[in-house]
Amino acid sequence: MPADLLILAAMREEAAPIEARLADARPLPSPFPGASRPVTAVVGRLGETPVRVVTCGIGVASASAAATWAVLAERPRAVVSAGSAGGLAADIEVGTLVVGEEFRYFLADATAFGYAPGQVPGQPESFAADPVLADAAEAAARAEGGAVRRGPMLSGDAFVTAPLADPMRERFPGALSADMETTAIAQACAALGVPFVALRAISDLCGPAAGQQFHLELDLVAETSAAAVARLAARI
Repeated sequence: MPADLLILAAMREEAAPIEARLADARPLPSPFPGASRPVTAVVGRLGETPVRVVTCGIGVASASAAATWAVLAERPRAVVSAGSAGGLAADIEVGTLVVGEEFRYFLADATAFGYAPGQVPGQPESFAADPVLADAAEAAARAEGGAVRRGPMLSGDAFVTAPLADPMRERFPGALSADMETTAIAQACAALGVPFVALRAISDLCGPAAGQQFHLELDLVAETSAAAVARLAARI
């Protein structure tokens, strides 16, 4: 049976609270035997919604490969990037659930040739979430009762430390968060014509201001993301 919802998380810690909510869970073989951290997948249901949960590994290449395989093999109606992210916006707080609606690569720079910051040549300036899915994701996120922000997210194969944060804010005003997978998943979904959205919770701040709490344990933010994803599944 095709999946109604495909959920991708980078790490086992991020996938675990989603898998724990599944009914009739069973493993799904993946075609990545040579991966140093094997891609794993689980089939099950969130409520009445058939889902696949894929732990893709960290980074742009891992996320792109796993997302492409899972979309082609499982034919989902929609795809979600779940788990954690670093908070980039100066006023965002740890624990905030971010609903992504626009996605760019923060390391992509072809501006010398007339491209926009974060744009890969031959690709659009940014990749967009499906607006209907983003509305449903935001409603699901707000039903959790915590802080929710909706807006642009960035991805790239670099951990955003404090010295990188201010230049990135200047280069990408309005960007809420940074991670290492979401934009690659968004690009794969755009290429394959599948609706996409991201629901990631902020685990740490990229260059926190004085007095800001800058870190929450991964299991706490993974639970926040998982709860919102489960609510979204009920709306699919």
